[in-house]
Amino acid sequence: MVIMALDHVRDFFFKSSLKNTASVALDPTNMATTTPGLFFTRWITHFCAPVFLFLAGTSAYLMSRRKTKKQLSEFLIKRGLWLVLVEICIISFAWTFNPFYNVIIFQVIWAIGISMVLLGILVHFPYKFLFVLGLIIVMGHNLLQYAPFNSMKGSFGADLVYYTNFSAYKIDADHLLLIVYAFLPWTGVMLLGFCFGKLYEAGMEAAKRRKILILLGSGLFLFFLLLRAINIYGDLEPWSSQSRGPEYTFLSFLNTNKYPPSLDYLCMTLGPAMLLLAFLEKIQNRFTAIVSIYGRVPLVYYIAHLYLIHLIGLIIFYVSGYESKDIITAGSPFYFRPPGLGFPLPGVYTIWVIAVLVLFPLCRWYDRYKSTHRNWWLSYL
Repeated sequence: MVIMALDHVRDFFFKSSLKNTASVALDPTNMATTTPGLFFTRWITHFCAPVFLFLAGTSAYLMSRRKTKKQLSEFLIKRGLWLVLVEICIISFAWTFNPFYNVIIFQVIWAIGISMVLLGILVHFPYKFLFVLGLIIVMGHNLLQYAPFNSMKGSFGADLVYYTNFSAYKIDADHLLLIVYAFLPWTGVMLLGFCFGKLYEAGMEAAKRRKILILLGSGLFLFFLLLRAINIYGDLEPWSSQSRGPEYTFLSFLNTNKYPPSLDYLCMTLGPAMLLLAFLEKIQNRFTAIVSIYGRVPLVYYIAHLYLIHLIGLIIFYVSGYESKDIITAGSPFYFRPPGLGFPLPGVYTIWVIAVLVLFPLCRWYDRYKSTHRNWWLSYL
């Protein structure tokens, strides 16, 4: 949750200190214009979305241990639909600050929501079926990028399910739907996360779980290295030797595709995540106690951090001397984000730290409130 905020602060506030590099602010993974610092500021946040979806599935599995299939199905479907509504009504506005909702954005919360709805339907099937289906989706979805499957690419339904690359569709003359996250690969991740939950059942010994996590994590990461080295299947964008030097060739190797999340991308992120789960499980200190608070209130934190970041941007907008005529930028869905506003990376990191610290009291209060109250609506926040 904390690392995720860094990427969103970068979206709002990064401005290159170099001349004639406007595209850097738009694409930190462009090998022709990026820098190692900018690339890794973006790359480290690649771990957020897959781990969110994966562990959301794990959470659903643990919930299945205390609910009937019918109860679990109803909860997942209702919570999933609620998340889609949150994405449309609350989060789209947090990103744009556009009161007319001229642009509605389908991002990670939409992907989590629709995947929950589908999981809510699929939980009635046997565990092995869910595991095989999740494996087929995650391992095989890259085949959809090749002929004859990719003939569907470019239609609304196909982009919604799989092919989107920030695809925009008109709702009416004045409103657009921007699809950032297609849901199919993410649903596969959630299904595998659901099956992964078996490792956290009450009867599982911690030492055995740790051994399995190390084997799984190491295997996935080695599989990523092998797939990426072969450079034939597993990612839409193969790596290549870079004229800017060997360090950029290395960055190209790590530059896997997130939209939609490729097999390379998922192995690169979920493998190390499992290793971290193994090595950090027993570590408990003041730092982990503080950081875990953000993770216990993920939706409230997610919504609050977007509004806070955009409010900081609004303040900097006016402090920097911009006027009302600069609120709207042609071709951009974001209000109060003119091209000249922003800072080099040290400024981005400073705002990130400030935003995370400012949100701590709210997260701590809500975490305590949840632990002492049993209102039904708390399970949806």
